Amino acid sequence: MQFKTIQGVEVPEIGLGTHRLIGKECEDIVKKALNMGYRHIDTAQSYKNEREVGTAIKRSHIDREEIFLTTKIWHTSLEKDEVLKVAESALRELDTPYVDLLLVHWPNEEVDIEKTLESFLSLRDQGKALNIGVANFPLKLLREVNEELAAPIFCNQVEYHPMLGQFDLLDYTAEHDIMFTAYSPLAQGQALDIPLIKELAEKYDKTPAQIVLRWLIEQEQVVAIPKASSEEHLKENIDIYDFALEDDDFYAIDDLDKSTRLTNPDFAPEWDSE
Repeated sequence: MQFKTIQGVEVPEIGLGTHRLIGKECEDIVKKALNMGYRHIDTAQSYKNEREVGTAIKRSHIDREEIFLTTKIWHTSLEKDEVLKVAESALRELDTPYVDLLLVHWPNEEVDIEKTLESFLSLRDQGKALNIGVANFPLKLLREVNEELAAPIFCNQVEYHPMLGQFDLLDYTAEHDIMFTAYSPLAQGQALDIPLIKELAEKYDKTPAQIVLRWLIEQEQVVAIPKASSEEHLKENIDIYDFALEDDDFYAIDDLDKSTRLTNPDFAPEWDSE
């Protein structure tokens, strides 16, 4: 596993996303991932699997300090006092004294984000969240929290894959040393059927998923958190360090149509145009 250094913190480039992993399946997959060498696990209040993630970490017998653990607070729980309550609940469920990264899962225009971030900062000051950040924030909102409110934003986690462009956000995070975490990095499997991706998989003797993940981690500030529900896919997703994309191939993926957004709930913010 290789790392990106963000604001002096080393973060594994490939993590395990746990969205829609629940119960015993979640616990088993997280434990297998950790035993395989994964050291970056992503969960959330809304996934309802924090207890299973925490149990898997405990049963892996890997030192907690070796694992980069992220959780997220849902957009309906961003009132100042509610943040503190939900965060404490998450720590109990995860059975850990701290998370490495605590994120606002989605922006909520009905809540004063400055007050929300005050609670996040309080948790950071108490050592319960080593770093804080946001998810699903378009550039305008990221600028607001990072510049106008001067919050120490460590990360913006957004949907990013070969079918969706996030170039303005990428430039901004690189300029400000903010981690760019790509969720749905394989476009829920759709990116694997792109003819170019298939051609490159054949050229490099890799799978389409490995081509996509390699393209992602070769970008500045980008880490990816693909979900995997089998040991085979867990192995596949980290077996990407024995090759590199040639420049022409990297930019060919860059040049693919970037208009497919898969996650767009009713409460989503106004997205950046790409």
